[in-house]
Amino acid sequence: MAKKILITGGGGFIAHHLINQVLKRTDWDIVTVDRLDYSGNLNRLHDLLQDRTPEERSRLRTIFHDLKAEFNPMLLADIGDVDIVAHLAAGSHVDRSIDHPMEFVMDNVVGTCNILEFARKQPNLERFLYFSTDEVFGPAPEGIKYDEYDRYNSTNPYSASKAGGEELAVAYQNTYDMPIYITHTMNVFGERQHPEKFIPMTIRNVRDGGTVTIHSDETKTIPGSRHYIHAEDVADATLFLLEHTDTLNIENNTGVKCPKFNICGATELNNLELAQMIADAQGKELKYEFMDFHSSRPGHDLRYALSGERMAKMGWTPRPVDQRIAEVVTWTLENRRWLDV
Repeated sequence: MAKKILITGGGGFIAHHLINQVLKRTDWDIVTVDRLDYSGNLNRLHDLLQDRTPEERSRLRTIFHDLKAEFNPMLLADIGDVDIVAHLAAGSHVDRSIDHPMEFVMDNVVGTCNILEFARKQPNLERFLYFSTDEVFGPAPEGIKYDEYDRYNSTNPYSASKAGGEELAVAYQNTYDMPIYITHTMNVFGERQHPEKFIPMTIRNVRDGGTVTIHSDETKTIPGSRHYIHAEDVADATLFLLEHTDTLNIENNTGVKCPKFNICGATELNNLELAQMIADAQGKELKYEFMDFHSSRPGHDLRYALSGERMAKMGWTPRPVDQRIAEVVTWTLENRRWLDV
Protein backbone atom coordinates (compact mmCIF):
# COMPACT_ATOMS: atom_id res chain seq x y z
CA MET A 1 0.00 0.00 0.00
CA ALA A 2 1.34 3.40 -0.99
CA LYS A 3 2.40 5.86 1.67
CA LYS A 4 0.42 9.02 2.27
CA ILE A 5 2.02 12.42 2.80
CA LEU A 6 0.21 15.46 4.16
CA ILE A 7 1.66 18.74 2.85
CA THR A 8 0.39 21.93 4.43
CA GLY A 9 0.15 25.02 2.26
CA GLY A 10 0.11 23.01 -0.97
CA GLY A 11 -0.96 26.01 -3.06
CA GLY A 12 2.08 27.91 -1.82
CA PHE A 13 5.26 28.48 -3.77
CA ILE A 14 7.69 25.98 -2.24
CA ALA A 15 5.02 23.41 -1.39
CA HIS A 16 3.76 23.04 -4.97
CA HIS A 17 7.32 22.29 -6.10
CA LEU A 18 7.52 19.61 -3.40
CA ILE A 19 4.24 18.15 -4.65
CA ASN A 20 5.73 18.07 -8.15
CA GLN A 21 8.74 16.06 -6.95
CA VAL A 22 6.61 13.64 -4.92
CA LEU A 23 4.40 12.97 -7.95
CA LYS A 24 7.44 12.42 -10.19
CA ARG A 25 9.55 10.29 -7.89
CA THR A 26 7.19 8.28 -5.68
CA ASP A 27 3.88 6.43 -5.74
CA TRP A 28 2.68 8.22 -2.60
CA ASP A 29 -0.78 9.64 -2.16
CA ILE A 30 -0.76 13.36 -1.35
CA VAL A 31 -3.20 15.35 0.75
CA THR A 32 -2.62 19.06 0.94
CA VAL A 33 -4.30 21.32 3.48
CA ASP A 34 -4.52 24.99 2.50
CA ARG A 35 -6.64 28.00 3.34
CA LEU A 36 -5.70 29.68 0.02
CA ASP A 37 -5.09 33.21 1.20
CA TYR A 38 -2.44 35.71 0.08
CA SER A 39 0.23 33.06 -0.53
CA GLY A 40 -1.82 30.08 -1.72
CA ASN A 41 -2.82 29.77 -5.36
CA LEU A 42 -4.62 26.73 -6.73
CA ASN A 43 -3.52 27.71 -10.24
CA ARG A 44 -0.05 26.49 -9.32
CA LEU A 45 -1.44 23.02 -8.72
CA HIS A 46 -3.64 23.27 -11.80
CA ASP A 47 -0.61 23.99 -14.00
CA LEU A 48 1.36 21.26 -12.29
CA LEU A 49 -1.25 18.62 -13.12
CA GLN A 50 -1.75 19.55 -16.78
CA ASP A 51 0.78 17.07 -18.12
CA ARG A 52 0.12 14.36 -15.54
CA THR A 53 -1.59 11.05 -16.16
CA PRO A 54 -5.08 10.50 -14.72
CA GLU A 55 -3.51 8.15 -12.16
CA GLU A 56 -1.08 10.83 -11.01
CA ARG A 57 -3.80 13.46 -10.80
CA SER A 58 -5.91 11.11 -8.69
CA ARG A 59 -3.11 10.86 -6.11
CA LEU A 60 -3.49 14.53 -5.09
CA ARG A 61 -6.34 15.88 -2.97
CA THR A 62 -6.73 19.44 -1.68
CA ILE A 63 -8.60 20.09 1.55
CA PHE A 64 -9.53 23.58 2.68
CA HIS A 65 -8.65 24.34 6.29
CA ASP A 66 -7.10 27.16 8.31
CA LEU A 67 -4.45 25.71 10.62
CA LYS A 68 -5.28 28.25 13.32
CA ALA A 69 -8.25 25.98 14.04
CA GLU A 70 -7.89 22.52 15.54
CA PHE A 71 -8.51 19.46 13.38
CA ASN A 72 -12.16 18.54 14.00
CA PRO A 73 -13.50 14.98 13.59
CA MET A 74 -14.85 15.60 10.08
CA LEU A 75 -11.49 16.92 8.94
CA LEU A 76 -9.64 14.02 10.55
CA ALA A 77 -11.90 11.53 8.78
CA ASP A 78 -11.41 13.31 5.46
CA ILE A 79 -7.60 13.25 5.74
CA GLY A 80 -7.30 9.76 7.21
CA ASP A 81 -4.05 8.37 8.57
CA VAL A 82 -0.81 9.69 7.10
CA ASP A 83 2.78 8.43 7.15
CA ILE A 84 4.59 11.74 6.60
CA VAL A 85 3.76 15.37 7.38
CA ALA A 86 5.55 18.23 5.64
CA HIS A 87 4.58 21.50 7.30
CA LEU A 88 5.24 24.33 4.85
CA ALA A 89 2.20 26.55 5.46
CA ALA A 90 3.25 29.85 7.04
CA GLY A 91 2.88 33.58 6.98
CA SER A 92 6.16 34.73 5.46
CA HIS A 93 6.04 38.42 4.58
CA VAL A 94 8.40 40.49 6.73
CA ASP A 95 6.68 43.82 6.10
CA ARG A 96 3.25 42.45 6.99
CA SER A 97 4.67 40.85 10.13
CA ILE A 98 6.01 44.23 11.24
CA ASP A 99 2.59 45.81 10.75
CA HIS A 100 0.52 42.88 12.09
CA PRO A 101 2.69 40.72 14.38
CA MET A 102 -0.18 38.83 16.03
CA GLU A 103 -1.30 37.40 12.69
CA PHE A 104 2.09 35.74 12.37
CA VAL A 105 2.01 34.38 15.91
CA MET A 106 -1.35 32.79 15.15
CA ASP A 107 -0.30 31.38 11.77
CA ASN A 108 3.23 30.25 12.57
CA VAL A 109 3.05 29.32 16.25
CA VAL A 110 -0.58 28.33 16.91
CA GLY A 111 -0.89 26.79 13.43
CA THR A 112 2.27 24.76 13.98
CA CYS A 113 1.03 23.51 17.33
CA ASN A 114 -2.23 22.33 15.74
CA ILE A 115 -0.46 20.38 12.99
CA LEU A 116 1.95 18.89 15.55
CA GLU A 117 -1.03 17.73 17.61
CA PHE A 118 -2.52 16.13 14.51
CA ALA A 119 0.76 14.37 13.76
CA ARG A 120 1.26 13.22 17.36
CA LYS A 121 -1.91 11.16 17.14
CA GLN A 122 -0.99 9.41 13.88
CA PRO A 123 -0.52 5.68 14.51
CA ASN A 124 2.16 5.16 11.83
CA LEU A 125 3.98 8.49 11.61
CA GLU A 126 7.39 8.04 9.96
CA ARG A 127 8.48 11.65 9.75
CA PHE A 128 7.34 15.19 10.48
CA LEU A 129 9.19 17.97 8.65
CA TYR A 130 9.04 21.54 9.89
CA PHE A 131 10.23 24.06 7.32
CA SER A 132 11.95 26.93 9.09
CA THR A 133 14.00 29.84 7.78
CA ASP A 134 17.50 31.27 7.90
CA GLU A 135 16.00 34.41 9.42
CA VAL A 136 15.67 32.79 12.85
CA PHE A 137 19.44 33.30 13.17
CA GLY A 138 19.28 36.98 12.29
CA PRO A 139 21.79 38.95 10.21
CA ALA A 140 25.11 37.27 9.49
CA PRO A 141 28.31 39.31 9.87
CA GLU A 142 30.71 39.15 6.95
CA GLY A 143 32.54 35.82 6.92
CA ILE A 144 29.99 34.04 9.14
CA LYS A 145 27.67 31.25 8.00
CA TYR A 146 25.28 29.86 10.59
CA ASP A 147 25.04 26.13 11.10
CA GLU A 148 21.94 24.24 12.13
CA TYR A 149 22.25 24.62 15.89
CA ASP A 150 23.37 28.24 16.24
CA ARG A 151 21.44 30.53 18.58
CA TYR A 152 18.34 32.45 17.50
CA ASN A 153 18.51 36.20 16.94
CA SER A 154 15.18 37.11 15.34
CA THR A 155 14.99 40.67 14.04
CA ASN A 156 11.32 40.84 13.06
CA PRO A 157 8.02 39.23 14.11
CA TYR A 158 8.05 36.87 11.13
CA SER A 159 11.38 35.29 12.06
CA ALA A 160 10.43 35.23 15.75
CA SER A 161 7.21 33.35 14.95
CA LYS A 162 9.13 30.83 12.84
CA ALA A 163 11.60 30.36 15.71
CA GLY A 164 8.61 29.80 18.01
CA GLY A 165 7.25 27.11 15.72
CA GLU A 166 10.69 25.55 15.49
CA GLU A 167 10.99 25.34 19.27
CA LEU A 168 7.55 23.72 19.46
CA ALA A 169 8.76 21.08 17.01
CA VAL A 170 11.85 20.47 19.17
CA ALA A 171 9.64 20.25 22.27
CA TYR A 172 7.33 17.69 20.64
CA GLN A 173 10.33 15.60 19.65
CA ASN A 174 11.67 15.74 23.22
CA THR A 175 8.33 15.26 24.96
CA TYR A 176 6.61 12.74 22.71
CA ASP A 177 9.62 11.16 20.97
CA MET A 178 8.23 12.08 17.56
CA PRO A 179 10.40 11.60 14.43
CA ILE A 180 10.76 15.30 13.63
CA TYR A 181 13.12 17.06 11.23
CA ILE A 182 13.70 20.80 10.98
CA THR A 183 15.01 22.41 7.82
CA HIS A 184 16.25 25.97 7.28
CA THR A 185 15.94 27.42 3.80
CA MET A 186 16.68 30.87 2.45
CA ASN A 187 15.80 32.95 -0.59
CA VAL A 188 14.03 30.30 -2.59
CA PHE A 189 13.12 31.14 -6.20
CA GLY A 190 11.63 29.37 -9.17
CA GLU A 191 8.67 29.06 -11.49
CA ARG A 192 5.32 30.52 -10.40
CA GLN A 193 6.80 32.72 -7.68
CA HIS A 194 4.75 35.73 -6.59
CA PRO A 195 5.79 38.72 -8.75
CA GLU A 196 6.42 40.88 -5.67
CA LYS A 197 9.58 38.86 -4.95
CA PHE A 198 12.98 40.18 -6.01
CA ILE A 199 13.79 37.76 -8.85
CA PRO A 200 10.48 37.93 -10.79
CA MET A 201 10.30 41.66 -10.13
CA THR A 202 13.81 42.08 -11.55
CA ILE A 203 12.97 39.90 -14.57
CA ARG A 204 10.04 42.21 -15.33
CA ASN A 205 11.97 45.44 -14.76
CA VAL A 206 14.82 44.34 -17.02
CA ARG A 207 12.39 43.17 -19.69
CA ASP A 208 10.59 46.51 -19.66
CA GLY A 209 13.75 48.64 -19.51
CA GLY A 210 13.02 49.80 -15.97
CA THR A 211 15.35 50.49 -13.06
CA VAL A 212 16.08 47.73 -10.56
CA THR A 213 16.30 48.74 -6.89
CA ILE A 214 19.29 47.17 -5.16
CA HIS A 215 19.07 47.12 -1.36
CA SER A 216 22.33 48.23 0.20
CA ASP A 217 24.01 49.53 3.34
CA GLU A 218 23.70 53.13 4.46
CA THR A 219 26.64 54.18 2.26
CA LYS A 220 24.78 52.89 -0.81
CA THR A 221 27.90 51.03 -1.91
CA ILE A 222 27.54 47.54 -0.38
CA PRO A 223 24.57 45.53 -1.66
CA GLY A 224 22.80 42.95 0.46
CA SER A 225 23.68 39.32 -0.15
CA ARG A 226 22.02 35.92 0.11
CA HIS A 227 22.44 32.25 -0.84
CA TYR A 228 19.74 31.71 -3.46
CA ILE A 229 18.28 28.26 -4.16
CA HIS A 230 15.71 26.95 -6.61
CA ALA A 231 12.50 25.51 -5.15
CA GLU A 232 13.02 22.25 -7.06
CA ASP A 233 16.37 21.87 -5.28
CA VAL A 234 14.61 22.41 -1.94
CA ALA A 235 12.12 19.69 -2.89
CA ASP A 236 14.93 17.41 -4.02
CA ALA A 237 16.75 17.91 -0.71
CA THR A 238 13.53 17.17 1.19
CA LEU A 239 13.07 13.83 -0.54
CA PHE A 240 16.77 13.11 -0.04
CA LEU A 241 16.21 13.48 3.71
CA LEU A 242 13.12 11.30 3.63
CA GLU A 243 14.98 8.59 1.72
CA HIS A 244 17.88 8.44 4.21
CA THR A 245 16.52 7.01 7.46
CA ASP A 246 19.91 7.14 9.20
CA THR A 247 19.62 10.93 9.36
CA LEU A 248 17.37 10.56 12.39
CA ASN A 249 20.51 9.58 14.30
CA ILE A 250 22.68 12.44 13.10
CA GLU A 251 25.04 13.73 15.77
CA ASN A 252 25.64 17.27 16.93
CA ASN A 253 27.61 18.76 19.79
CA THR A 254 24.75 20.72 21.35
CA GLY A 255 22.75 17.97 23.03
CA VAL A 256 19.72 18.79 20.84
CA LYS A 257 18.12 15.53 19.71
CA CYS A 258 15.93 16.99 16.96
CA PRO A 259 17.80 16.70 13.63
CA LYS A 260 18.17 20.01 11.78
CA PHE A 261 19.36 20.61 8.23
CA ASN A 262 20.26 23.72 6.26
CA ILE A 263 19.00 23.57 2.67
CA CYS A 264 20.72 26.45 0.95
CA GLY A 265 22.41 27.54 -2.23
CA ALA A 266 26.11 26.82 -2.55
CA THR A 267 27.03 30.26 -3.89
CA GLU A 268 26.59 33.58 -2.10
CA LEU A 269 25.42 36.35 -4.42
CA ASN A 270 24.89 39.99 -3.65
CA ASN A 271 21.77 41.54 -5.09
CA LEU A 272 23.66 43.45 -7.78
CA GLU A 273 25.38 40.28 -9.01
CA LEU A 274 22.03 38.51 -9.12
CA ALA A 275 20.35 41.36 -11.02
CA GLN A 276 23.21 41.38 -13.53
CA MET A 277 22.81 37.64 -13.98
CA ILE A 278 19.11 38.15 -14.76
CA ALA A 279 19.91 40.93 -17.25
CA ASP A 280 22.57 38.79 -18.95
CA ALA A 281 20.07 35.94 -19.32
CA GLN A 282 17.84 38.35 -21.25
CA GLY A 283 20.68 39.90 -23.25
CA LYS A 284 19.76 43.34 -21.92
CA GLU A 285 21.45 46.19 -20.10
CA LEU A 286 20.95 46.41 -16.34
CA LYS A 287 19.75 49.77 -15.05
CA TYR A 288 19.88 49.96 -11.27
CA GLU A 289 20.03 52.21 -8.24
CA PHE A 290 21.11 51.53 -4.68
CA MET A 291 18.66 52.12 -1.83
CA ASP A 292 19.50 52.10 1.87
CA PHE A 293 16.54 49.88 2.63
CA HIS A 294 18.37 48.18 5.49
CA SER A 295 18.73 51.29 7.69
CA SER A 296 15.43 52.93 6.79
CA ARG A 297 13.25 49.93 7.54
CA PRO A 298 13.51 48.18 10.91
CA GLY A 299 13.46 44.40 10.81
CA HIS A 300 15.24 44.06 7.47
CA ASP A 301 18.76 42.66 7.42
CA LEU A 302 21.54 43.25 4.91
CA ARG A 303 23.10 39.79 4.88
CA TYR A 304 21.90 36.30 5.72
CA ALA A 305 24.07 33.21 5.39
CA LEU A 306 23.72 29.50 6.13
CA SER A 307 26.29 26.74 5.99
CA GLY A 308 25.34 23.85 3.73
CA GLU A 309 28.24 21.72 4.95
CA ARG A 310 26.12 19.11 6.71
CA MET A 311 23.98 18.32 3.68
CA ALA A 312 27.06 18.30 1.43
CA LYS A 313 28.79 15.77 3.69
CA MET A 314 25.68 13.60 3.50
CA GLY A 315 25.89 13.66 -0.30
CA TRP A 316 23.44 16.37 -1.37
CA THR A 317 24.24 19.65 -3.12
CA PRO A 318 22.02 21.96 -5.20
CA ARG A 319 22.41 22.61 -8.90
CA PRO A 320 24.51 25.68 -9.84
CA VAL A 321 22.57 28.89 -9.29
CA ASP A 322 23.54 30.47 -12.63
CA GLN A 323 21.96 27.55 -14.49
CA ARG A 324 18.83 27.76 -12.39
CA ILE A 325 18.52 31.56 -12.87
CA ALA A 326 18.81 31.20 -16.65
CA GLU A 327 16.09 28.51 -16.62
CA VAL A 328 13.73 30.61 -14.51
CA VAL A 329 14.23 33.74 -16.64
CA THR A 330 13.42 31.80 -19.80
CA TRP A 331 10.39 30.07 -18.27
CA THR A 332 9.03 33.28 -16.74
CA LEU A 333 9.25 35.24 -19.99
CA GLU A 334 7.42 32.40 -21.76
CA ASN A 335 4.70 32.25 -19.07
CA ARG A 336 3.88 35.92 -18.67
CA ARG A 337 0.64 35.38 -16.78
CA TRP A 338 2.71 34.52 -13.71
CA LEU A 339 4.61 37.80 -14.05
CA ASP A 340 2.16 40.43 -15.25
CA VAL A 341 -0.41 40.43 -12.46
